Amino acid sequence: MSQFYKLSAQKPMGDPLPMDQYKGKVILVVNTATKCGLTPQLSELESLHLKYKNKGLHVLGFPCNQFAWQEPLSNENMEDVCFNTHRVTFQLTAKIHVNGPKTHPIFKFLKKEKKGFLMGRIGWNFTKFLIDQKGNVIQRYAPNIKPTSIEKDIISLLI
Repeated sequence: MSQFYKLSAQKPMGDPLPMDQYKGKVILVVNTATKCGLTPQLSELESLHLKYKNKGLHVLGFPCNQFAWQEPLSNENMEDVCFNTHRVTFQLTAKIHVNGPKTHPIFKFLKKEKKGFLMGRIGWNFTKFLIDQKGNVIQRYAPNIKPTSIEKDIISLLI
């Protein structure tokens, strides 16, 4: 069993979000922020979520305030803004750290599996990780890579 499935996060209101509930599913993990220049990617992520959720894709948004304080909202307000402004229905988590001594265990795992340009660090909001049905990290995408441009990679895993 992949180490990924032994990890968990918290939903914005504090309820547990165990990763083992996603066994057998394709997962796109993204560190998000509501006040970032890349925030329009939320709509593209939602589009992918809606298009492929019945085929086994789950988008998970992990809000982070480590990059220029672009996620200043409380967990509750952030979730409201994501839903009401960006129409996000995919699963969001409570705010986390993606770098430094308080790095969330899920991002420790993801960064270890796919290092990226800055080695083990996340460089900015909207870094994306594609995970297959067995919990393997297949690909890491830079923040400027639009979600719709990785659709073919998602489809290849869903087949």
